Amino acid sequence: MSNQLTKADGIRKRLENSNSLTAALLNGGPAVWLSCLVMGFGNIVAGQFIKGLMFFAIEVGFFYIMGTPIFVDAPSMTPHTGIEWIQLLPSLGDRVDGEIWNEDDFIYETVFGDRSQQILLYGVVFICICLAFIVIWRASVRSGYEAISNRRAGKKVLSFWGDIKALFDEKIHKLLMILPFMALIVFTVVPLVYMICMAFTNYSYSDSVPSTLNHFDWVGFDTFKQLFASGSALAEQFWSVLAWTLTWAFFATFLNFFLGTFVAIIINRPTTKLKGLWRTIMSITIAVPQFVSLLIIAKMFSDEGIIDKMLYNYGFVDESVRFMSKPVNAKVFVILINLWVGIPYTIMQVTGILKNIPADLYEAARIDGANAVQQFMNITLPYMIFVLTPYIITSFTGNINNFNVIFLLTGGGPPNMEVVSSAPAGHTDLLVTWLYNLSMQAQPKYNIAAVIGIFTFIVLAVLSLVTYRSSGSYKDEEGFK
Repeated sequence: MSNQLTKADGIRKRLENSNSLTAALLNGGPAVWLSCLVMGFGNIVAGQFIKGLMFFAIEVGFFYIMGTPIFVDAPSMTPHTGIEWIQLLPSLGDRVDGEIWNEDDFIYETVFGDRSQQILLYGVVFICICLAFIVIWRASVRSGYEAISNRRAGKKVLSFWGDIKALFDEKIHKLLMILPFMALIVFTVVPLVYMICMAFTNYSYSDSVPSTLNHFDWVGFDTFKQLFASGSALAEQFWSVLAWTLTWAFFATFLNFFLGTFVAIIINRPTTKLKGLWRTIMSITIAVPQFVSLLIIAKMFSDEGIIDKMLYNYGFVDESVRFMSKPVNAKVFVILINLWVGIPYTIMQVTGILKNIPADLYEAARIDGANAVQQFMNITLPYMIFVLTPYIITSFTGNINNFNVIFLLTGGGPPNMEVVSSAPAGHTDLLVTWLYNLSMQAQPKYNIAAVIGIFTFIVLAVLSLVTYRSSGSYKDEEGFK
């Protein structure tokens, strides 16, 4: 019993000495307690008038935004306040499009219902605003408690200009991170939450219910079951696309890395002449916009393109090669073209690493009798892998989402005729191009596309974290020995 009391006293003392929200509520007194209702009151009591008024202005602005009707550019969609948008989230709207008989004019009038897409979007946005307000509210209470505690202890309470000066000194990290953090929330977190929510709805085109695009409902995990159900055509297609996506990412990453490394080592050898010329030639593909090169190559290697015709006319092949129409040819083709596009980037990366490998390591290896292959395997390759592990991981995740190469070369084709599905995918479609086609086709399947987006995010996050945490770059940050 005495041990428990001792631990409780220790916890209480730590709370009293800390600047946490709990400590503020326990020890702040009436001024801090009132600041829970009127943000900035504690700062004003402590003499920080400008800071306190800024907190109060944020509170006023929050309640104004939450209580003011927001206009939506949708037919007969009445404006709603922030609170009302959040209240509509559980139902995503109750009214559907329809027609009513106008007895005065003897005609049917169209009555527009709720727009579930706007309800979901505005609901997510206002929930994020509420969460941001809670964070600022917590900071205001803690700030007021800190200022009042310093005043009670006879310490100096920072003025507004003192806070500004601190932002450029000991709190410079907060000043520099605020804009990137806000951009992350607005352009990444909010769209991601919106997409995740969409995956739990039936937001897609339906032949039987065309109005689903305007009014949809929550369906829980039904879309996930549809995509992963054993034996379904959609699930078969999904696993096929996933297997090709991982295969593509593997070859696109590691062939680029090893072939680019091989070329960079050859150019960097002391016996190689005109090093600058070779590097310039290899860099031309970087200077030319990628989409221009890919579109030209797609035309040249099409079934009626100049390359196919030349191979046939000069007798190199007995029939059309059909680079784009045969599944195997198309997959090999996009991998090879990606080498041509990606190897120059690897050469630039590896060249800088090669110039920084200590020369005495090679000299010691030659003295010990190591040949060129042994020097590469024991010095060059381990050093490059150690330094370039984050780059390799980034390249792998980038290739999983490599939209440009696949979309501009093959468009995801050739079509997969073996599987009949409501969400068709081509033989070279990656998850990201399949997601795009599902969203942009004539009969879009937004809910299925959202599930694919969530799964892609999970795959990328797991592979990146596991690979990086297992690498020497993470375990030994001090440097290569």
